[in-house]
Amino acid sequence: MLHNYQNGVWAFAEVQDGIIHDVSLELCGKAKQLAAKTGVKVGAVLLKDKTVSADSLAQKLFRHGADYTVLLEDKALEQYRTQPYAFALIELVKKYQPQIFLFGATPLGRDLAPRVASELRTGLTADCTDLQIEDVSEKDGTVHPNLLLQIRPAFGGNIVATIVNYDQRPQMATVREGVMPLKEYPQNSGELLKESIAFADAKLFSVEVLRREIEKRQLNLKGAKAVVAGGAGVGSKENFALLFTLAETLGGAVGASRAAIDSGYIGSEHQIGQTGTAVRPALYIACGISGAIQHRAGMQESAKIIAVNTDKDAPIFSIAHYGIVGDVKEVVPMLIQAFKER
Repeated sequence: MLHNYQNGVWAFAEVQDGIIHDVSLELCGKAKQLAAKTGVKVGAVLLKDKTVSADSLAQKLFRHGADYTVLLEDKALEQYRTQPYAFALIELVKKYQPQIFLFGATPLGRDLAPRVASELRTGLTADCTDLQIEDVSEKDGTVHPNLLLQIRPAFGGNIVATIVNYDQRPQMATVREGVMPLKEYPQNSGELLKESIAFADAKLFSVEVLRREIEKRQLNLKGAKAVVAGGAGVGSKENFALLFTLAETLGGAVGASRAAIDSGYIGSEHQIGQTGTAVRPALYIACGISGAIQHRAGMQESAKIIAVNTDKDAPIFSIAHYGIVGDVKEVVPMLIQAFKER
């Protein structure tokens, strides 16, 4: 019965080259937590052509928290285009009426989610770093049960804003990659619900894909097992070379705080924090980073944190497992030598 799948918590399953994006799997796990508080089911929405096995993709979504997968296969969905994808999602939302719909804050998600939200006349909070379910009271005493608290940095990361949508459904948000843990539920199973939609309107295909060229990502902070990050305390672009050597020794990647990037020491693609990439490596070495809350939000879930700073009272030491009070230029060469010897 359709009503068994209505009013659920949905996650959009973004697929590229037959692989589900990690952020979509992260969202399935978060959706499971949110749904548990409201007593509803978790739905994953999968749009694709027929060149990739739907069963294998659906099983992966189930293992990461989805209770059912709404599948729409059509030739029109072979390559991502905003209009046909948005049209398909809007039709599915109207049919299933989810209370929450989550997207990854990827280039695709940032393009697609606003179009869907606009057509559905609902709100959308972009680049969330946390999501919670709570009852919310207005000033006049009106209580709204089980609202989605959409939490995100604002004003350049200087404050954290909590946004709620009192009236419109679904409550929609895009969520940054890496801020939610990637959870697995090996015993979880689900149901595959196959849908079909007629893509007859010529206006849906006003954009034609002539050719796709995908450039391989050179930097993968999110997937690195070890991250060596530098802040303003590193002192210069030349001193960052030490961090690259240490990262190479560890087989890891180099990150940075916003202060280091603003100082011109390294490119913005290396930024870690609320307004950068969120990481959870096995080892995080923070060099010359004071530990502002905006930076800590992007790395404090690391398994092991080592901090190097000349200021013994730097906030970064409050979350570090090991702290070294000293100059980066002196300490990092010693770390490089020690790791090489091991």
